[in-house]
Amino acid sequence: MSGRGRLIVISGPSGTGKTSICEALLAQLPGAAWSVSATTRAPRAGETNGGAYEFVTREAFASREAAGAFLESAEYIGERYGTPRAPIESALAKGRHVILEIDVQGGIQVAERKPDSVRIFVLPPDMASLRARLEGRKTEADEQLARRLAEADGEIATARDSGAYRYFVVNDDLDSTIDEVKRLIEQESGQS
Repeated sequence: MSGRGRLIVISGPSGTGKTSICEALLAQLPGAAWSVSATTRAPRAGETNGGAYEFVTREAFASREAAGAFLESAEYIGERYGTPRAPIESALAKGRHVILEIDVQGGIQVAERKPDSVRIFVLPPDMASLRARLEGRKTEADEQLARRLAEADGEIATARDSGAYRYFVVNDDLDSTIDEVKRLIEQESGQS
């Protein structure tokens, strides 16, 4: 890759396939880097520190946030999430694309701070399929599942109303969605 890389933001309600899309992009975009977010939530089964997330205490998160160490930060269902700024700036300066999977609150902050970023919001085909996907993961208690579903409508409305996202992609077929997201990134990066 030559020149400066692009920051690629992938957002959408929980269960829309964001992580699968991001993993495919990492494999298909030469030199792409993954942004590891910091979070105060507990690891899920199979998650390791430094993989998808850096798991930190609330105190450590607050300290880093106060020091300006995050490009964006947000609260989602009672937990804090933030994107460390330094690794992103370093990768972009080296000409690497950086893939960032964040919620809509974070996406709006990135749109303000990095207007040249490529921001894509992933939508479910409908709310019934979103419920089925979340139930199929079997990672959350019924109460948390209900909260995630309740949040989804609000997230979609906020994403549309904010103007922060240029692209909205419906994930009704994962392979087609990955192809569409990759095409949008290449188009924005002048590679198509």
